[in-house]
Amino acid sequence: MTAKTTIRGSSFDLRRPFARLAAIASALVLAACQPIETGVSGGSSGQTIDPSQPVQVALLVPGGAPDLDWLARSLTNSAKMAASDAQGATIDLRIYNSGSDPATAVAQANQAADQGAKIILGPLFADSANAVGNAMAPRGVNVLSFSNNADIAGGNVFVLGNTFANTANRLVKYAKDTGRRRIMVVAEDDAAGQIGAQAIQQAIQRNGVTMAGMAVHPVSRQGIDGVIPNVSQAALSGNVDAIFLTANQGAVLPYLTDRLADSGVTSANVQMMGLTRWDQPADRLGLRGVQGGWFALPDTRMKAQFDQRYRSAYGETPHDLGSLGYDGVAAIAALVRAGKRNALTTAGLTQNAGFAGINGAFRLNRDGTNERALAVATIRNGRVEVLDPAPSSFGGYGF
Repeated sequence: MTAKTTIRGSSFDLRRPFARLAAIASALVLAACQPIETGVSGGSSGQTIDPSQPVQVALLVPGGAPDLDWLARSLTNSAKMAASDAQGATIDLRIYNSGSDPATAVAQANQAADQGAKIILGPLFADSANAVGNAMAPRGVNVLSFSNNADIAGGNVFVLGNTFANTANRLVKYAKDTGRRRIMVVAEDDAAGQIGAQAIQQAIQRNGVTMAGMAVHPVSRQGIDGVIPNVSQAALSGNVDAIFLTANQGAVLPYLTDRLADSGVTSANVQMMGLTRWDQPADRLGLRGVQGGWFALPDTRMKAQFDQRYRSAYGETPHDLGSLGYDGVAAIAALVRAGKRNALTTAGLTQNAGFAGINGAFRLNRDGTNERALAVATIRNGRVEVLDPAPSSFGGYGF
């Protein structure tokens, strides 16, 4: 593998502030919880259950703030739908408002455990999930967080959100399979950009392709302008097959891809791909710089049906992250239905077959991370096209 080249640009004061929900993807790296022993074989954490009796599940949702109420409501309603759908298992679902403050989340989790919760579903934000995990570890309770921050995973904490590692692995593997083996990375210098860049680097190493360089830029127009000449020169040198952008902040992707297009760099001459959804919001579909670029999508086959059911039941469209509430409860119900006392321990939660989720197949790893089956999509003439569908199971997919 060739030595990487790091390019840095100058900073200015045009950084756009994060929206509150952007913290889901950009939370600072936190210490992972330490594993505990609860007498279950195989080094598993978690509570044993009587699968013939109702199983108490605590759902921690981030209600209490206007910008979080829709998401909290979606998680709650989706989880209730899954509990109602459970056949062969009885889920005693109890809802706790954990807000967005770690101390509040810990207090609610302790109350839930005092009341007999066998597993915690939530909370959403990484700092709260980490705090809850640490509080629940001595009590032998596993935590299925809605976060996508893999840095908090481990011990008794599992993350349900789609991680940067999942997206990076899917796209790098597809690039390799289609003959693009020299990949350059362009990343923001903020926390999310650096976590994303690390995930891409690990995917490059994992898939045995070449890191063809890295450009790191501040989140500002001047910062992006500062790296464009060197990125363009590298991209057009013939030594780069693909450029992988983190582009986590909403304003970065339109400006960065437009400036690259101005310098002659588009997917017509070097494959562009991104760590984020390039089809959201919808007005991105018309951007010239994203045409032909690759990004990852969840499996949409069950999502449309779920959204229709949800709208019929609750009179509104669910938040995009709301389906995680359904997935978490449905996975728990499937494990309880199997009739095993260790269903909610690490050994039970990390079954190889995984689960059929609203956004496609997923499974939990013993290190607390997850694997999600994703599709590879592109944008052509302002329309989304799926290039490689998401697999329906994990057999032979190469996770």
